Amino acid sequence: MIFDMILDGKKIAQDIKNEIKALVSQRISERKKRPHLAAIIVGNDGASLTYVSNKVKACNYVGFKSTLIRLEDSITEKLLLDQINVLNRDNSIDGFIVQIPLPKRINEQKVLLAIDPKKDVDGFHPTNFGQMTLDMESFIPATPYGIIELLNRYDIKTSGKNCVVIGRSNIVGRPISILLSQKSRRGNATVTLTHSRTKKLESFTKDADIIISALGIPEFLKSDMVKDGVVVIDVGITRVVDKSKPKGYKIKGDVDYLNVSKKASAITPVPGGVGPMTISMLLKNTLLACQRKD
Repeated sequence: MIFDMILDGKKIAQDIKNEIKALVSQRISERKKRPHLAAIIVGNDGASLTYVSNKVKACNYVGFKSTLIRLEDSITEKLLLDQINVLNRDNSIDGFIVQIPLPKRINEQKVLLAIDPKKDVDGFHPTNFGQMTLDMESFIPATPYGIIELLNRYDIKTSGKNCVVIGRSNIVGRPISILLSQKSRRGNATVTLTHSRTKKLESFTKDADIIISALGIPEFLKSDMVKDGVVVIDVGITRVVDKSKPKGYKIKGDVDYLNVSKKASAITPVPGGVGPMTISMLLKNTLLACQRKD
């Protein structure tokens, strides 16, 4: 049986950006502050530069102010923390992000802790993460937030469903498992969090109504690991060498899309699924930060 409804993250992300654009336009007409997002990027990592460039373009589209701060790869941890403190004190900036990864000699945890939680639109600060866990007002990490929004907009019910999350990172796996298990309109699922040490992982995935994979292993999830009618959210983005492509690589997700899609009732493509949603939800968090200051 072939189901295969494609969850078009690119389209939904554009819908969200259009909604934000209208709200910003309304704010400006009411003489309210224009939202302002800043980003710090250290070094010249190609993927990070592309991602931050896309964020700047998205800001321009919706009518946000944006500030991009590029720092040399050789910058010291102290100077980076000083720069973060400058942004913390700048009242014109509503939210900012520090693009990860950072050089290995810089303590990422120390950097994330230095960000003012009220401006932490990535939702990585322990204050926001803790408040999210307790279902309090917070900034939800952008990728899990995007997954929830995608499920909502396609009217995929989570209540009472058996959901398996593959991957336990603090950026995706752990927060999405918390959000889906909460007593709320977007949750009420029974969630199993699996990872690289889970034994007989397929015994969990075969019984899942919804699978969210954020493992980072190309085409890890095979069709014999899922049941008919499963909903599959593929968060994986891995560059795989392919000399036939102009860039010398192609992007692969965690899911064997060609074969799993034949059994899935709904599935996200890679690219074009969860990825575009992440930037839109970052914009949504920034607008929220600005609104809280009104």
